[in-house]
Amino acid sequence: MFLKEVHARKILDSRKEPTIEISIGNINASSPSGKSKGKYETPPFHSSLEWNIKFLNTSTFNLEIHEFQDLKKVESFIKKKAKLKDAKQFGANALFALESAILKALAKEEGIELFQLLNFKPKKFPIPVGNVIEGGLHAHKENHPVFQEFLLIPKTTSPKINFKSLKEAHAKLKSILSSNKKTDEGAWEVSIDNEQVFEHLSKFKNFRIGTDVAASSFFCNGNYEYKNKILDRETQIYYTNSLIKDFNIFYCEDPLDEEDFKGFSKIHRSDSHLVVGDDLTVTHIDRLKKAIKLKSINAMIIKPNQNGSLIELAKIFKLCKKHSIKTILSHRSGETLDDALADYAVGFQADFIKCGVSTKWREAKLKRLVEIEKIVKKI
Repeated sequence: MFLKEVHARKILDSRKEPTIEISIGNINASSPSGKSKGKYETPPFHSSLEWNIKFLNTSTFNLEIHEFQDLKKVESFIKKKAKLKDAKQFGANALFALESAILKALAKEEGIELFQLLNFKPKKFPIPVGNVIEGGLHAHKENHPVFQEFLLIPKTTSPKINFKSLKEAHAKLKSILSSNKKTDEGAWEVSIDNEQVFEHLSKFKNFRIGTDVAASSFFCNGNYEYKNKILDRETQIYYTNSLIKDFNIFYCEDPLDEEDFKGFSKIHRSDSHLVVGDDLTVTHIDRLKKAIKLKSINAMIIKPNQNGSLIELAKIFKLCKKHSIKTILSHRSGETLDDALADYAVGFQADFIKCGVSTKWREAKLKRLVEIEKIVKKI
């Protein structure tokens, strides 16, 4: 494929916030935007969204693109033309949308699926991590849970079966919780505490349960500030481990502040208990290496637009696999209808995909995963 030029424009994500969409011919790719941001993640744009749009719309690339690794040519072009030390300085949203549009266009020209540029015949499908109840920064109700997300994770491997079971569980929770209000991500809002939520979720026997604690969001002056108590570091570790034991929590994301690599290593983990880094690692390979060295995690959230470079994403997946760290390819709170996340989850052979359950923006990814399952069976 010969890449000459692209067209960039501003669109609105699911939270009505501006983000970028990039077109190559009639092929479009867009980037989501995060509401809850890790301190160390790559900024979404260079100096502004408008700067990136102008740069892209006035650039002539003149690049031969034949395979995934040719994205290195794109990053070299960006660095040289924009006079950057690192392509990620271009902005994670802009770089990811550009590279994704290029791969989509290449797949179309080659007559294959997007995921096949990374893995022609994948051996497994990612298991969805379904955000069904929400608290923390994403909630609006009074007396909402302090933890940010409460998750249901199917025990089966078929995307079709998992999509159906998650939708049924999400609908069932509406009546159990008597909740009619959803957050931006389509999860139910409630006025109960963390423990009460876990009690409800533990009744769903065909699922494992999880949580995104998002502890940095309520960490202040060295303590963890709950509504009715203040915990120091050691007590927060004890409290988290008690919850994991009492409710058999399979998936525990960001249980401590994003600076506390050593504290993460004290959270209970095993093959049946994942300690997941998100704000801790922010999809950056240097922070992943530190987490590996300090044995902080055994699972990692990977958000393409938190980094920007799909080339570095491939390195992150490779490093995680080498060190037996489970991978979770993840959406953001402000999503678009772009369903490529499913292709990347299959192509990179992620262990899990976190893309929500409800709303058209989340369902687009799950429906694409179901479609990919059908395609792979025919290969």
